[in-house]
Amino acid sequence: MSRPDPRQTAAESAPVSGAVDLSALKARADAAGQPQQSAGAGPAPSGGNGQVVFDVTEQNFQAAVVERSMQVPVVVDLWATWCEPCKQLSPTLEKVAAEGGGSWLLAKVDVDANPRIAQLFGVQSIPTVVAIASGQPVEAFQGAQPEQQVRQWITTLLDGYREQLPGIRAAEQAAAGGEPEEAAQEADDPRFTAAEQALDAGDYDAAAAAYQEILDAEPANEEAKAALSQVRFQARADTADPGAIARADERPDDVDAQLAAADAEIAEAQVERAFDRLVRTVGRLSGSDRDRVRSHLVELFELFPAGDTRVSTARRSLARALY
Repeated sequence: MSRPDPRQTAAESAPVSGAVDLSALKARADAAGQPQQSAGAGPAPSGGNGQVVFDVTEQNFQAAVVERSMQVPVVVDLWATWCEPCKQLSPTLEKVAAEGGGSWLLAKVDVDANPRIAQLFGVQSIPTVVAIASGQPVEAFQGAQPEQQVRQWITTLLDGYREQLPGIRAAEQAAAGGEPEEAAQEADDPRFTAAEQALDAGDYDAAAAAYQEILDAEPANEEAKAALSQVRFQARADTADPGAIARADERPDDVDAQLAAADAEIAEAQVERAFDRLVRTVGRLSGSDRDRVRSHLVELFELFPAGDTRVSTARRSLARALY
């Protein structure tokens, strides 16, 4: 049985008052630093084991939030010590999370200590709460909400992803005294565990090698394919040059500059600009340089859900540029 597609998103759950526009969020990971597991994060969710409420930093966001959201939704609570509404909302979220038995996780982010995460989500006011599922932001709200409304929001979120994220049903069955389904047991696949441990250690090369080994054995494994693209992108993003976009605009024929600029634009949520840049570059080139740019663009596509209209539009543009 195949593991869930990390790029796949379901219909958004019903919005609550103060819903935020998620369209400008980045595709995947925070490039704030090398991922490493925080002391409060605990093991990956399975059947309700481990911490369900934990602190997240710029350094462990990838491992603690993005990777875990492949199994259960991870709700990110963006707060600050001086925020009075946060003091009302956070205890409610923690209470409901504890009652959820691991069917969803609560990641708490102090925006003053982790400004790049706040920037990633385009936070304009706090508290802001964002749900991450299959590596993608899928729903959000701003402001303190009554407990009943928070519970309804979580219920709708779980209902929307129960068939796609195996950890939800596994945790619910464990809480009810049942046996986890086979789909939930796939979370313990040692091949993926090795890759995730490498990510925790900040070893992108080892993580990429582990995902590549899975693909060598299972070329159609979509999760491994998407994860490999993500790891490669994050490794580049961590060493990105802030002047990459300006340099590429000055050097339209410099292939390396165009690739670096596209990565920078993706990291800044300028997705269409990144895609358009590489499509134009493909149209100007031939031979091995053209293949190199095409391959880079296709790998960037893997960072997004298969149904993303920006990807489908860019794929059509790429086909026209190639043929």
